[in-house]
Amino acid sequence: MMKKILLLVSFTLIWLGLVLPVSAQPYPSRPVTIIVPQAPGGTNDTVARILAQKLSEQMGQSFIVENRPGAGGNIGTQYVASAPKDGYTLLLTISSTQAINPWLYKSPGFDPIKDFQPIALVGVVPNVLVVNPSFPAKNLTEFIALAKKNDPPYLYASAGNGTLNHLLGEMMNESIGGNLGHVPYKGVAPALNDLLGGQISIAFASLPSSIQYIQSGKLRPLGVSSAKRSPFLPNVPAISESIPGFSGDLWIAFFAAKGVPSDIVNKLANQIQIATSSVDVADKYNTMGIQKLNGGPDKLGALLSADLNRWKSIVKNSGASID
Repeated sequence: MMKKILLLVSFTLIWLGLVLPVSAQPYPSRPVTIIVPQAPGGTNDTVARILAQKLSEQMGQSFIVENRPGAGGNIGTQYVASAPKDGYTLLLTISSTQAINPWLYKSPGFDPIKDFQPIALVGVVPNVLVVNPSFPAKNLTEFIALAKKNDPPYLYASAGNGTLNHLLGEMMNESIGGNLGHVPYKGVAPALNDLLGGQISIAFASLPSSIQYIQSGKLRPLGVSSAKRSPFLPNVPAISESIPGFSGDLWIAFFAAKGVPSDIVNKLANQIQIATSSVDVADKYNTMGIQKLNGGPDKLGALLSADLNRWKSIVKNSGASID
């Protein structure tokens, strides 16, 4: 009888071991991949590598940056949307991909609200209205006057159709009844090369890409696209000082596929905020002209929704579309 009891107990323990879940390991228990949907060397790629190193130090597990560029950021974004909902594949992206591409592309391949869980904001980058030093306008007031009346129109460069710096020019035309003509380039580098060489006179360029030329006097800054002046260019007015309501920053943020457990999302949001608040990350941001922008899932979600609503009409009015 005793042998039968012991045998029954043994079978019961084995059965319990099979059906009861194994205790979950603390997150992260293995390397985490950060997908950057743009090519290496861009602003968000550099930010991803800075934060990957910091998060690895803080959380005791490797954070690895992987670039998946293509289709204006859509390819890497689609990849994360279909990734396992376990928090081990993250997206570090820019606002133009999440808030402009859904209106610019007929089939972007993702829904920025339904497919993604916002995690945290990490930084914001204004664009700068810059001109070649030979351009006749010395300040924003003179520039607006010229943009309104010049015929044929002055031409401005952008990094491509539907990019933020393209749509900022369209926003300015719409706001002032301007007559600026758009010339799309294949990226910011060739646009700036022609601007520096005098082949074109005007551009909206991100602060990190243009700050060295502004500081050296090779480009003249007339205004920044942020609602307030940038601390990196305190003597350059915000365009909103002359055109009320004008604003268009490029924010950088972490997302994950919708369905990642809330405890993982909250842990990541907290650790990311700690990372962006550290002195060494702040120093690297300052060198690049990036402002820290903290905010967890709720703040990021609200900002994304607001930007989607705003850029929808601007894209439609611009006529920009990519199949």
